[in-house]
Amino acid sequence: MGDRNHEIQALLRELADLSILDDQSAQSFRARAYERALHAIDGIQDDLEGMSVATLQRIGGIGRSTAQKIREYFDTGAVAKLETLRQRFPPSVVAMSRIPGVGPKTLARLRSELGIEDVEALRDAITEGKLQSVSGMGAKTEARIASAIDRLGLKRDQRTPIDRAMRLAETLVNELLALPGVQAAVPCGSLRRQAETVGDLDVVVASTEPQPIMAWFAEHRFAEQVIARGDTKTTIITRQGLQIDLRVVAPAHLGAATLYFTGSKGHNIRLRQLAIQQGWSLNEYALSDATTGEVVAAGDEASIYRALGLEFVPPPMREDTGEIEAALAGTLPGVVSVEDLCGDLHIHTDRSGDARSSLAELVAEAVRRGYSYLAITDHAEDLPINGVSRGELERQAEEIGALQEANPGLQLLRGCELNIDPDGGLDYDPAFRSGLDWCIAAVHSHFDLSQAEQTRRLIAAISDPAVRVIGHLSGRIIGERPGIEIDLDAILDAMVETGVALEINSALPRLDAAAPVLRRAVDKGVVFVISTDSHHVRDMGRNAVFGARQAQRGWVPREQVANTWPRERFLGWLHTQRRPSGPSR
Repeated sequence: MGDRNHEIQALLRELADLSILDDQSAQSFRARAYERALHAIDGIQDDLEGMSVATLQRIGGIGRSTAQKIREYFDTGAVAKLETLRQRFPPSVVAMSRIPGVGPKTLARLRSELGIEDVEALRDAITEGKLQSVSGMGAKTEARIASAIDRLGLKRDQRTPIDRAMRLAETLVNELLALPGVQAAVPCGSLRRQAETVGDLDVVVASTEPQPIMAWFAEHRFAEQVIARGDTKTTIITRQGLQIDLRVVAPAHLGAATLYFTGSKGHNIRLRQLAIQQGWSLNEYALSDATTGEVVAAGDEASIYRALGLEFVPPPMREDTGEIEAALAGTLPGVVSVEDLCGDLHIHTDRSGDARSSLAELVAEAVRRGYSYLAITDHAEDLPINGVSRGELERQAEEIGALQEANPGLQLLRGCELNIDPDGGLDYDPAFRSGLDWCIAAVHSHFDLSQAEQTRRLIAAISDPAVRVIGHLSGRIIGERPGIEIDLDAILDAMVETGVALEINSALPRLDAAAPVLRRAVDKGVVFVISTDSHHVRDMGRNAVFGARQAQRGWVPREQVANTWPRERFLGWLHTQRRPSGPSR
């Protein structure tokens, strides 16, 4: 699917979100229509831009009104209805709507009764106790919203969640690579380090012809405002307030430039200190002799690290948290690359209500990727709307059996993503769970329990003999929902004791567990799995890359990641884990 199709999906998502606010209802009919169209595009490989309104309507899920808006966007570069909604709900208001507890009706009352238009004003109103004067709100509601703001880390200079920033960067880079004279385009900064949120976006381009690229970027549809334009650097601001800096460097300087514009401030300072100690200078152009100006290294990052006497430091690790010392000593962990993954252990078929690809399509993609094993893990029955009944899972077993016979080189594991209820209980009964090869247990509800309650429920799930792995440990959605509060050491100790693995969920909105959690789990000796949590076949490849980077960011050694192991070793490990035989729910 092309970038313009992804662009339309982003447009439809924004229309859906703003329609919910406009209609003051999470069940907005208009929003549901946009969401149906958004999901319908998932299965379209052809470029929507060349389709007429009539052709678009022939795609199941796209109605006439939505088709007209898609065509309007391609023809004019804008959608009048969306522009009206954007005026009514500016980014500062949309940011408030993402705070747990601030639904569309509450948001409307906050604006009409207190004149609150941004998170900072909301925080001030809470400090002054003003929310309790709003109809339908009390002290408990005020306290919950205050807690959510603090846990999300919201502030006036709001950062952009990685999922939104990455999609924008991918689109921009693909368009840059299609321009004449562009030899490379690399997103740098905190996005390349896979930080959970970014303050701005840096993109470095290698080309000998910078001026046409600068002109093209200044006129880009993403540019709400051009705040600086030069011969080799142009800066724009998007409508959502994200600053994008585009720099063009000579191809011979690409390595030095990407190194300079990727590392954290602390990491870069340490590198420059090492260069000075050897009588060299390091900047965005080259590592060179400070006296003669002779270039020591510049074209690629690895040569610069090598010249400084360092092992290569992967971009996600460049945070000045010990990586320089480890690289000097040769003790960096053997980090995971996406090529190391031998299987995927968390995917959803179209039996799950929120997934879009068939089991056959997912299996075919696993075969194409050269995987040795694949776990089928649809949502369990207790998840509202999206859960799969016991009968459906039994019918799926027949389909898995047929696909297994047709693909003997790929070991298919019949599994499920179980829901952990507030008391630690799980879906189905122990006898049924015992018949599954691979059970993930994860929190999908009751995010506001106390730390003690959340810890107890997780340990109860970990103790269930059917559970092989804890999925997306905190349950967070970056920028939208804070993770649950837990006693991390108690949870990790329980995992080590029982042999239950910790998932590195590589879906960008989650990236769960977070890097500091991963580093602590590494020290404890926890076993990990990197899982894509795919809801569409295309997620399998894209998310796997992010999962490997998240493991790097958390300093997770390859040897500790179970799905980097060959098939025989992985299955041997799986079969030596506890078998289900515990008490009933």
